[in-house]
Amino acid sequence: MTHIKGAASTVFRLLTLWWVIAVVLAGVGGAAIGGALAGQQHAPQPTAAQANPAPAPTTITITKKATAQAPGTRTGTGASSSPRPKPTPTRPTLAGPPTASSTPTPTAPLVLAASAPLAITIPSIGVQSTLVQLGLNPDKSIEVPPLDDPDSKAGWYKYSPTPGQIGPTVILGHVDSVKYGPGVFFKLGALQPGATVEVTLTDRVVAVFTVDKVVAYPKSAFPSSAVYGAIHHPGLRLITCGGAFDPAAGSYESNIVAYATLTARRPAT
Repeated sequence: MTHIKGAASTVFRLLTLWWVIAVVLAGVGGAAIGGALAGQQHAPQPTAAQANPAPAPTTITITKKATAQAPGTRTGTGASSSPRPKPTPTRPTLAGPPTASSTPTPTAPLVLAASAPLAITIPSIGVQSTLVQLGLNPDKSIEVPPLDDPDSKAGWYKYSPTPGQIGPTVILGHVDSVKYGPGVFFKLGALQPGATVEVTLTDRVVAVFTVDKVVAYPKSAFPSSAVYGAIHHPGLRLITCGGAFDPAAGSYESNIVAYATLTARRPAT
């Protein structure tokens, strides 16, 4: 009987010990999960106002045209109007050929010599990255920069025009990665129209672009023609992932695209 009581006491102590360990592990696990959730960062997303800036209100002034009255008639105020003097005849002036100053001259867009890009800088969102070259995957989709890069470099799609040439230059970058956290274009969704994007070229020229708009598109409705299609001026397309993350697919549901236009050039320092 004593042995039975001793064995029962030992079992009770072991069960108590396992219960305490289980509670501690549950607490540590919960704290780890809570810490991971607290440390999770969400990339900013473009707003509808950024994508479609409202036009400035237009004020239209309508002026009532005065009605000519015959001399000696009364006006609407009851006062008698005096006779109008007869106009003095003048000799008509013949128009000569238009001068150079009066002839409108169309402004040609600024275009740079073809030169591969080396680096990109976006001061307003803290981007400063060298550029890798990207080609096509076997399925003809555009390559993306490597995810195992701790520096998260952006990449230039080498089959798009070089920056400053006519057409859309395409540069891609990751929003984040599981291993290294926020990527080079983590804040692309916060980019504002009017912001400056600078791309340094191999020939030591800096192509300066001005952001026109920033738009988020569902990947199921990505407008390839608008992003990659032909344009008649030097443009820039910055692309990354955005929207909600789909754990089942292991990817984001949207793409963020920043559209920009070449507005200046300067020598690299």
